[in-house]
Amino acid sequence: METLTSPSLADPVRRPQDTRVQIVVPVRNEERDLGPSVRRLRRFLDTSFPFETEVCVADNGSTDGTYELALALAAELRGVSVVRLAEPGRGRALKAVWSAGSADVLVYMDVDLSTGLNALLPLVAPLVAGHSDIAIGTRLTRTSRVVRGPRREVVSRGYNLLLHAVLGTRFSDAQCGFKAIRADVAAQLLPLVQDRSWFFDTELLVLAERAGLRIHEVPVDWVDDPDSRVAIVRTALDDLRGVARVGTDLARGRIPLTSVRAALARPPLPERQVGLAERALRFAVVGVLSTVAFAVLYLLLRQVMPAQAANLLALVSTAIGNTAMNRRFTYGLRGRDRLGRHQLRGLASFFVGWSLTASSLWLLHAAVASPGRGVEITVLTVANLVATLVRFSLFQTWVFTEPAPAAAPVAGVAPAAVGTAVAATGGAR
Repeated sequence: METLTSPSLADPVRRPQDTRVQIVVPVRNEERDLGPSVRRLRRFLDTSFPFETEVCVADNGSTDGTYELALALAAELRGVSVVRLAEPGRGRALKAVWSAGSADVLVYMDVDLSTGLNALLPLVAPLVAGHSDIAIGTRLTRTSRVVRGPRREVVSRGYNLLLHAVLGTRFSDAQCGFKAIRADVAAQLLPLVQDRSWFFDTELLVLAERAGLRIHEVPVDWVDDPDSRVAIVRTALDDLRGVARVGTDLARGRIPLTSVRAALARPPLPERQVGLAERALRFAVVGVLSTVAFAVLYLLLRQVMPAQAANLLALVSTAIGNTAMNRRFTYGLRGRDRLGRHQLRGLASFFVGWSLTASSLWLLHAAVASPGRGVEITVLTVANLVATLVRFSLFQTWVFTEPAPAAAPVAGVAPAAVGTAVAATGGAR
């Protein structure tokens, strides 16, 4: 593979007329769409695209006639090649082909060509110019023209909203099957990407963004394929597991993104600030886990002790774990510095929760002589959810914050005099 130097923003990857672009089309059991799509793509590239191109059909685990058809297309059409992988997985296919390629810009698109091909040049041009490191098509902007069912629309928007809230991403569409990456950038990022299936490109984008690389977005025209083979529920569950894995690895510093920035000559990033929406969602995730743990523990303790005692013991036990998880996951605090203080404040904030749940139990037993366990746990769960808002406010303003250090007084001047002088001048500078 040719070694490419890392370009600056003013230095293109190559002279534009010499740039080579490889377009990978991952396929698995796609003999119906493969022939018409590759011929249409090759015709567009030969008549309307200014760069030298190769189309690589990456067969991954097909059991029908897809591979044989791909070989026939490669023999028939100039600039078409075939790679075969025994195991399935879109991410596996892309990683294998991109890692072995020698082109300057690496592209992938879905075999159904759902994305309008007129977006290909706007996708590739910022990479050729050295302006951006990765380019993605997006179906989720106002200027995108998308034809697809409401189910897929809701799933897509919900997934990207989850990425924004949990991982703090800024790109709008993680899974549009229309992306491009510079070869030198791919060489640095691909070894860090673990997923081999549908989460592959999401993981690639998250790592690129966290490494401080520039991601260019192109609004696309998209017509959904009604015969899509994607299993939405299974893919969604796999994606959620991927989000949890990547989020955990990033929080623990397991991914060496500093080496990516150094290899690509990128300046150090400023410390990343977690936004309120992302923090609130992380707090909610921890809260849901804590609520489930509380409910299970309460039901177990209720077998051997009264309701109030079981409630208090379950709440204290889950409070310690909740504070520890929020300290690390929600607020990004590590080490033992102020750990004891944070735990004490966390317990104090959970006293609010105990008072709410305790009073709810008291009111329940005052109103109903012998409520069932199901009624008890329902009342306690609702009370815990109400107390969550109060606890989040306390976590934000008190538990994990420290007072700002007081300004040092001017030598020979009393602090009160300084305050009077500032007030007199209206704080002018």
